[in-house]
Amino acid sequence: MNLPGNLIDRVLYRDGLMLVIDKPAGIAVHAGPSGGANLEHWFPLLRFGLPRPPALAHRLDRDTSGALVLGRHPKALRRLGRLFAAGRVEKVYWAVVAGLPAAPEGRIEAALAKQPRGTVGWRMVVDPAGQRAITDYRVLGTADGRTWLELRPRTGRTHQIRVHCALLGCPVVGDVAYGGPDDAPLQLHARAIALPLYPALPPIAVTAPVPPHMLALLARLGYDPAIDAAPIGEAIPA
Repeated sequence: MNLPGNLIDRVLYRDGLMLVIDKPAGIAVHAGPSGGANLEHWFPLLRFGLPRPPALAHRLDRDTSGALVLGRHPKALRRLGRLFAAGRVEKVYWAVVAGLPAAPEGRIEAALAKQPRGTVGWRMVVDPAGQRAITDYRVLGTADGRTWLELRPRTGRTHQIRVHCALLGCPVVGDVAYGGPDDAPLQLHARAIALPLYPALPPIAVTAPVPPHMLALLARLGYDPAIDAAPIGEAIPA
């Protein structure tokens, strides 16, 4: 993945406090214990005149694509951190899942905890003693045993959407860790985010275009690529 050549082109929104970038699937946002390629390595390309590079305000999984928020300096990161911690950031995900939920819309409320897996790492499991986790969902389309879901997490737990979809009986396609079929890359995309960053102004709303690896399946489920042909979200200030 040749990110240095196109990371600037992936900036969806920029102002004095934050950036929103369109994260590609298949790369970690930061270096894990074993190191490896990660987005943070290239954040110096996104200084846009400031003395230091931006930093992550939240996280997306390695194979999840879409809207990722960066704070441009420590004061901005503190403000963004308070918004995320207070649950005031509206997040919308799109997923292609296996099967069809019993109801066309609803709420999944199941606490989650991290479970060690010996020498092979860990996974998240439903655990009443774990952290509170809530996800609202809505069916946007269905065909041939696959369903297009809109998901709105009301909490921000690790792997929350992936585990909650599996609990719904509809694991995310490509999510073999939580029971999904392996006939496609992970079909999970952070579609949109809205942040009430400036008290006197409406929330900043940014939408990330559908990534290439999800286009074919979404098209079969009713997605029209024309909706992403026009500029998405707010203009980037000069």
